[in-house]
Amino acid sequence: MTGTGDEPFITAVKPLVDAMGGEMLPPDEAGPDDVVLAWEGVDVVAVRLPQLADSLDHILTAMERKQGRPLAELDRKAKQEVVRILEARGAFSVRHGVETVASALGVSRFTVYNYLNREKA
Repeated sequence: MTGTGDEPFITAVKPLVDAMGGEMLPPDEAGPDDVVLAWEGVDVVAVRLPQLADSLDHILTAMERKQGRPLAELDRKAKQEVVRILEARGAFSVRHGVETVASALGVSRFTVYNYLNREKA
């Protein structure tokens, strides 16, 4: 990136960038869709945001890490909670979101739709 005075800023934003599945790169390599972050008036780092489909995969991986095991091994109640969290995060607005989540949970699309409908009831 740039000079040594920037490291605290980069260190501070890195967990956020990692959590959303973004990529950090030098500001002079930023493309038109990248977000350039400045520190004390100087462009320090560019953040390349993930595509929505990639974000869903990243979210699912993070949820597995947090659970300490594959999502498919969770019990029904825990899977329902995962679906609720994913719905709140917009996972089902992504093309093939239901299929992706169903595969990660080891259930059918029909089951995911049942979990979603149960939340609304």
